[in-house]
Amino acid sequence: MIMITGGVHQGKTAYAMRKFGLAENDIADGADCPFDELITARCITNYHELVKRLDDRCLPFTEELCRSNPDAVIIMDEIGCGIVPMEKSERVWRENAGRCGCIIAANSVKVIRIVCGIPDIIKGGNE
Repeated sequence: MIMITGGVHQGKTAYAMRKFGLAENDIADGADCPFDELITARCITNYHELVKRLDDRCLPFTEELCRSNPDAVIIMDEIGCGIVPMEKSERVWRENAGRCGCIIAANSVKVIRIVCGIPDIIKGGNE
């Protein structure tokens, strides 16, 4: 598994497509893709949005995904920085996204943070 993270609109998906030879039809969008497609997708983008859709099922789903699809590229925005939301559901979502990110990172051979389109390898050695 490969995890790519970073802020919104930092070039994460473009980097994944270029670096790992992905086509648009290789990428499932966590914001609206059917759940059954995610288990076999080559790449999942917007994983943080998938966490919101899954709600309290996000942790077991993420663990199962790591077991069932260990070669996937997972792309998720960093959403835990900044002002703490007043809405409890938004705070729970951020917490769940962080926990799912930890599971994905632990199961990944490589974790890459993208800032302004520039990759920073934070786990797994060189580019």
